[in-house]
Amino acid sequence: MINALGLLKERRFLPLFVTQFLGAFNDNLFKTAMVLFATYQIFNDPAVESNFNALATGLSLLPFFFLSALSGQLADSYDKAGIIRLVKLAEVGIMMFGATGLIIAKHGYATPGIVMMLGAVLMLGIHSTFFGPIKYAILPQHLDEDQVLGGTGLVEAGTYLSILLGTVTAGWIGVEAAAALVIVVALVGLAAGRQVPSAPRVGPMLKLNWNPLTASWRLIRQTMHIRRLFLAICAISFFWTIGAVLIVVFPPLAKNVLTADERVASLMIAIFSIGVAVGSVIINSMLKSEISAKYSPISVIGMALFVVAFSIESRLWIPAPPGSLYNVWHFVSHPQSLIVLGTLMGIATTGGMFVVPLYAFLTTTVTKDQTARTVAANNVVNAGAMVVGAAAVIALTALGVGPADMLLVVAGMCLISAWIARRLHLACD
Repeated sequence: MINALGLLKERRFLPLFVTQFLGAFNDNLFKTAMVLFATYQIFNDPAVESNFNALATGLSLLPFFFLSALSGQLADSYDKAGIIRLVKLAEVGIMMFGATGLIIAKHGYATPGIVMMLGAVLMLGIHSTFFGPIKYAILPQHLDEDQVLGGTGLVEAGTYLSILLGTVTAGWIGVEAAAALVIVVALVGLAAGRQVPSAPRVGPMLKLNWNPLTASWRLIRQTMHIRRLFLAICAISFFWTIGAVLIVVFPPLAKNVLTADERVASLMIAIFSIGVAVGSVIINSMLKSEISAKYSPISVIGMALFVVAFSIESRLWIPAPPGSLYNVWHFVSHPQSLIVLGTLMGIATTGGMFVVPLYAFLTTTVTKDQTARTVAANNVVNAGAMVVGAAAVIALTALGVGPADMLLVVAGMCLISAWIARRLHLACD
């Protein structure tokens, strides 16, 4: 990864990195501001809070399920840089709409504000669906073969660092400031996107299939017959299902179990983002630019152990006095906080070590004219798995399962991911 940092000096990589960084920052700034605003200022019921977060997560993922096939076809048929510019232009309009929803809800019109905010989340999902395949598929066109893993790691690390900044910022600024900032960042992202070098079509022009269902099925069928792609996509999907559950659980867990305010909730999500970025750097160093899943099984087993430990620590937590919440200072001064935050960091770091090499498989197993569709197929399966994860949270919450018990479900899913990753490693030997 240290050697890969030199890519940040080159125009073939830097504008893409900045565009992706700002997009992920903006996406998470808006979503986190919305979720924390709804959790702490609109709703006052743990079950409703959890269900709202799950609904927001599900809405953001639906476009991946229905539109990823089309996005992959377009990215493999047209100049990827041109698509980036169109997508970033759309982001400006989406953020204006979402910002208006935040302001309306803040000023007492909760129902129309919530509808507009959730509508913006759905549109941001569409935005990410069309940008997602490109950020990975463009790398083999702009980078040398021995730089792809390093570039992938930088994109992944940059993504989670931007999630960190967006999450922390959302917890520390007001709703009005967040509404203004998302529009400004979208405009800067549009300017950065215009600097991405051209990445024209490599293979023949595709005949586009505009039917989302048949296109998705055909895309998955054409991709998943390659054994190591099938296993890599399955492993990544389980990981992101785990991630979806954790994202839904964190804010209610912070408020109702750890009895902490919204800034602590954003701190928890931020630490998770730091951990994934750290894991990306560690695994790149361990693999020395080799594309291999040999460390993925042990990494996700370690993640399962950290998740179980986090569940136990949540149950042993000494809550704030009734009717009050810990602020950041009181939380970090709590005698149990370092253990809780350290365990959370462990979950995220091992997760990053698990997933980064798997994304490198997606862009190096197939030819350059198929990379976007391969990433898109992965996104379809990932989105379906994450929607199932969000729906499972709603169902388990209805059955009375609390956040601490939900973490044990996550630990079990980690073991399944380890088994799939082990099969992937054996299939590639």
